[in-house]
Amino acid sequence: MSSVQLSGVHRSYGKTRVLEDVSFTAPEGQVVALLGPSGSGKSTILRLIAGLEPLDAGEVSIGGERVSAAGVNVPTEARRVGMVFQDYSLFPHLTAGANVAFGLDKLGRAERDDASLKWLDRVGLKHRAHAYPHELSGGEQQRVALARALAPSPRAILLDEPFSGLDAVLRAELRDTTLATLAEARTTTLFVTHDAEDALQAADRLVILKAGRVLQEAAPRDAYDRPASLDAAAALGPVNVHEGLVTDGVIATPFGPVSASSLLNGAKAIAAVRAEALTLTPGAGARVLAVRPHGAHDLVRFEAGGVTWRALVPARTALGDTVSVAIQPAGAFAFSA
Repeated sequence: MSSVQLSGVHRSYGKTRVLEDVSFTAPEGQVVALLGPSGSGKSTILRLIAGLEPLDAGEVSIGGERVSAAGVNVPTEARRVGMVFQDYSLFPHLTAGANVAFGLDKLGRAERDDASLKWLDRVGLKHRAHAYPHELSGGEQQRVALARALAPSPRAILLDEPFSGLDAVLRAELRDTTLATLAEARTTTLFVTHDAEDALQAADRLVILKAGRVLQEAAPRDAYDRPASLDAAAALGPVNVHEGLVTDGVIATPFGPVSASSLLNGAKAIAAVRAEALTLTPGAGARVLAVRPHGAHDLVRFEAGGVTWRALVPARTALGDTVSVAIQPAGAFAFSA
């Protein structure tokens, strides 16, 4: 296993800037999520690390070795990274076992077959070794692709939207299986996702991106509790936003004050409050507009002073037509406007 480091990376397609001054580190043996909306440059980062396309400026290093830089472009096959594409890209004419064995060409036939079966066993698919890709479910194909990527003992593995297109139950099951396999293999992993839940539950570190720039690099809990910006906060779940002036160290909102002690008094500022950081109780102060089921929670829309916010509260909470609102400080943030 090896660390993966990007330093000042730029990448453009024609006049379109895709990545701008991107720098972060994926530490040895850890899982790093690249989180951001479509078009934020996540998949391009994977392609640069894999050597599938050149960068315009900056450096990519794997295990301390520069593999991409000005005048340096180590071939993809020499970088020793495994990649699982969004569509899995299994060879349709090969069985699951033969797919996994494909990258083990330096081994003898018997050793190759034995290693293939061992990796399929690690992802729970030894019994499907003779099945062809079209005979496998989407989740099974993903696990075969993961085994194929890990079998040659890569220095790092890259996963592009590994849990997309799956139903909620299979998604959670596959996420757990994948994490267990990666933890056992102790392989440095980078995976692309636009889903905050996947990023928070699967990653040791997050790199939050928007429009080709890194908004924040941190451990999941730190990123959630101490977002670096409004966009970084919103990347990890719904937030309510209110603009105002800092007065006596707080921003006044129709639902209560938000601490802004780090900002100057009189400055224009933005209060951001996570939906789950709001507590609603029967009372006065805000009018309930709608209550909708949201799994174990209810999503409540409410209004005061012409401002509408959303709260996630425990399901089946008894609410009246009006409610009192309390803001939990741990989920409330202030940013300069």
